[in-house]
Amino acid sequence: MKLKHITLAICATALLASCAKSPTGRNQLKLYSSSQLSEMGAQAFDGMKSEQKVSAKPVENRFVKCVAENIVHQVPDGVFNGQWEVVVFEDDQVNAFALPGGKIGVYTGLLKVAQNQHQLAAVLGHEVGHVIAEHGNERMSNSALIGMGMEATNQILQSQQVAQSNMIMAGLGLATQVGIQLPFSRTHESEADLIGLQLMARAGFDPAESVKLWENMEKANGGQRQPEFLSTHPAPQTRIQLLSKNLPAASKDYQASPNRPDCGKA
Repeated sequence: MKLKHITLAICATALLASCAKSPTGRNQLKLYSSSQLSEMGAQAFDGMKSEQKVSAKPVENRFVKCVAENIVHQVPDGVFNGQWEVVVFEDDQVNAFALPGGKIGVYTGLLKVAQNQHQLAAVLGHEVGHVIAEHGNERMSNSALIGMGMEATNQILQSQQVAQSNMIMAGLGLATQVGIQLPFSRTHESEADLIGLQLMARAGFDPAESVKLWENMEKANGGQRQPEFLSTHPAPQTRIQLLSKNLPAASKDYQASPNRPDCGKA
């Protein structure tokens, strides 16, 4: 009976995948509400602020907040219509993030690689793109579905007394990670790149700088990275190719935008 219930749950959950579409028209599985995601985002952000050093440098903060405010002004109200909170963290890692519920974090290490406001806008547009597309919801929903599938498989193996079932389950876990979860994450990254490119262009930042940003990223990394099929992120050259291909449309948005931010330098 337990196996039957698990199987029915998997089938019912899988049917929901066709009920949601990403901004690029891709089918999505989303099991969590926007309010749940916002609450989780706020809790995570509060935890980070209490555990990590927050920058008190006025120039850095003004610069980052100026770019962020111009980007989030392009976010549809249906995604989040409150006041976005932007925090600069004192840390050398080259990274930034955005969370559901209007939270943005930028690490000072990123400001050494994103050399101007346009390049920072490319990063923040990308991160906000994840929020717009509800990639966090999709990742958690996908993980829940995979977990149910693995449990059902384990039940079958145990009920049939299959030899070396633990080894088989371990192999399935690796196959799931490489075959499903990693490509899934790369799809999210590419989708966020496209959404971010549109956001930065409409906000009045030069979309051509997104390509230069990833050239900087590749130099900063020294070319040291895993093969793309074992990575959660596309290779820098893959991202550059995707962004370059979509630059003509983004450039039209940029030329049509009445905005020309002047955020200065960090």
